[in-house]
Amino acid sequence: MSQATGSVVKSSKKEHGKLGKMLRDRLKENEKTPEELADAAHVPIEYMRDLLAGRRRPPRPARTDIYEPMTTFLRFSRNELAEAATAERAATAPAKPASPKPKVRDRMLELCDPKTAKTLEKRRAKNGNAEITGFLQRVLDVTQGAVRRVLADQVTLRIAAERSGGTYPAMRLKVLEFLDTTPDTLTLDDLTRFLIPRIRLWDVDLETGVLRVVMHSKTPGERDRRGSRMPPNGIAAM
Repeated sequence: MSQATGSVVKSSKKEHGKLGKMLRDRLKENEKTPEELADAAHVPIEYMRDLLAGRRRPPRPARTDIYEPMTTFLRFSRNELAEAATAERAATAPAKPASPKPKVRDRMLELCDPKTAKTLEKRRAKNGNAEITGFLQRVLDVTQGAVRRVLADQVTLRIAAERSGGTYPAMRLKVLEFLDTTPDTLTLDDLTRFLIPRIRLWDVDLETGVLRVVMHSKTPGERDRRGSRMPPNGIAAM
């Protein structure tokens, strides 16, 4: 599983750990514990401790659901945590996106239209990784948008956790960490669990930059015609 959310990039002291400090201060004011906050957000205590200590980069507000319950539990104003997270991420963003691992890039290109994939490889060999990294980020964005909806399905996640012998918070964490990964931290395991079950084909018009992503007709978690829930590919097997 990607370790994107656990990594820390260089940043100013003013911004680094800003969200964690806000949470620590409010916990103290409300006489609450990190364990109680982790329970409220449905995440493992280790995840919450890393977030509080600034060891974990705040997840993107659009790709997580943890800010809403933390806001309610600690009585922050509606967008206060999300805005702080956005500011901290902006301050700690790398100068330019890092390239994906070669094996990950190759596997994602296998899902691309063969003609386009061949052209992209030729252009990468000539001009470097920037162009293809940008396209892979966009494909990842589409996948993460689809996976984000899984967080709202507690029943599926709890069943998947039970089947795997894990816990509901640990299962949620697998999803949350994928949602915050980037092309350079994406792993083959991420592809197997989340991307391949959802993306059938992707293509891009290299003249206009228009991206086309064809999703599988029956996505993970979809109900079949009899009304029973289909096994959530990439979730149940985690």
